Amino acid sequence: MRDFIISTDSTADLPVKYLEENNVSVHPLYYIVDGKEYIPGIDDMTVKDFYQALRDGKMPTTSASNPINIISRFQKEINEGHNILHLSFSSGLSSSYNNAQMCAEKIMEEEPEFKIIVVDTLSGTVGQGILLMKAVDMKKQGKTIEEIAEWLNDNKKHLIHEFTVSDLNHLYRGGRLSKASAVLGSMLNIQPILHMDNRGGLAPIGKVRGRKKALNTLVDNIEKKSDIKTLKQVFISHGDCIEDAKYVADKIKQQYGIEDILISDICPTIGAHTAQGALVVAYLGNNRED
Repeated sequence: MRDFIISTDSTADLPVKYLEENNVSVHPLYYIVDGKEYIPGIDDMTVKDFYQALRDGKMPTTSASNPINIISRFQKEINEGHNILHLSFSSGLSSSYNNAQMCAEKIMEEEPEFKIIVVDTLSGTVGQGILLMKAVDMKKQGKTIEEIAEWLNDNKKHLIHEFTVSDLNHLYRGGRLSKASAVLGSMLNIQPILHMDNRGGLAPIGKVRGRKKALNTLVDNIEKKSDIKTLKQVFISHGDCIEDAKYVADKIKQQYGIEDILISDICPTIGAHTAQGALVVAYLGNNRED
């Protein structure tokens, strides 16, 4: 049986050490600041510098994974004798999945003895990271590439991502909020609660007044969206607001007794849209809502 490589897009927000130790190949999704293109993991800004640029009024843009780079990476792994399981950033937020699927089909037409399976995770940031870690664990357990892909597709809509943001103007620029709502919400200190829906897009599910109440709502919702008796792991990612992330982690430990909590930065490619102050809570739970 041919061995396989697991790869993913750079939006999974897992520690570099983990990715390297588990031989995960990472496909970069570029971002542009002041006309300069940055490549995650290669030619990159520090997270601190990126979020400071946002605070200074910079307006970064992003791009999906490049088909030329995807073909190159896939071909390299095929040439080394590996099949490939690729976990893409949500198709509801990026064309990266479609690009990867197109490239996979092209290579398999030319080299039909190899297999490339591309999974649309319908997830991003640490939600995507949870699915990636599950895939890595299943591979270590001896599961086949087909078995892992089937599990991911069967369970990806159980991956709950809920989040709040502190900069409503970025949601307005991204088409998620009207200008009037952004202005009024900022004046009244309204904090939206959003999630990733079954199509892998972003959707509002509530709003509260005040940052602390928004953070507490994310914690309280865990019990509503999961079987809290069996939930063992929660991931948190943040847009340069580590104290808020620690507050949420402590609340989760106190409220539910969950100790396995990973905190990571939201990468610039996603942070370009969610801005500084965004905070995501992700875990395997019940079915998502539309």
